[in-house]
Amino acid sequence: MRFRDRSEAGRLLASRLKEFAGQPETLVLALPRGGVPVGFELANALGVPLDVFVVRKLGVPGQEELAMGAIASGGVRVLNYPAIAALAIPEAAIAAVEAVEARELYRREELYRGPRPPLEVGGRKVILTDDGVATGSTMRAAIAALRQRQPESIVLAIPVAAPATCRQLQEEADRVVCLSTPEAFSAVGQWYDDFGQVGDAQVRDWLERAGRMRAAS
Repeated sequence: MRFRDRSEAGRLLASRLKEFAGQPETLVLALPRGGVPVGFELANALGVPLDVFVVRKLGVPGQEELAMGAIASGGVRVLNYPAIAALAIPEAAIAAVEAVEARELYRREELYRGPRPPLEVGGRKVILTDDGVATGSTMRAAIAALRQRQPESIVLAIPVAAPATCRQLQEEADRVVCLSTPEAFSAVGQWYDDFGQVGDAQVRDWLERAGRMRAAS
């Protein structure tokens, strides 16, 4: 399956999640930036609120591709204690990386949301989305961070994912909807005709439009 663009992917995901339409306890959280146009169409089709869930990986110093934890919207902090112990990473090094990533997280939240507080997720059904998943490290961090805010359930809605990653995520989310899991998966963008970069201003615009549409409904 190929997608014309992220908006089409969001509408197709909504067709698989119709049972959530109009449910007041349901909301869509999108990982910025690429997940926001997917989430906008998904939330609009289902008639539920949309918000961003900003996640920043805490990379091991000198081996930044390895995750020693993550921070996320709402002041959530998740640490990979086995990795930290195995690599003997001192607390000072963790704190230094976290300080850098926290500044970027707060910058993005302020830019995207402005003065609006994050939507409350405790006790609610959360549909967590992005434009695709390759290794799944960021999404796993997002799920772990979101669990700390105690939603009723987490439904992962993904247009395209590597097959093994999709299977792994089924062990961490309450439900996973992957529209396409091609065996010849190398990158998310190869499954979109239009996979242009999403800018910060576009993210803010989608969030504001979603808010206006909810207020008018």
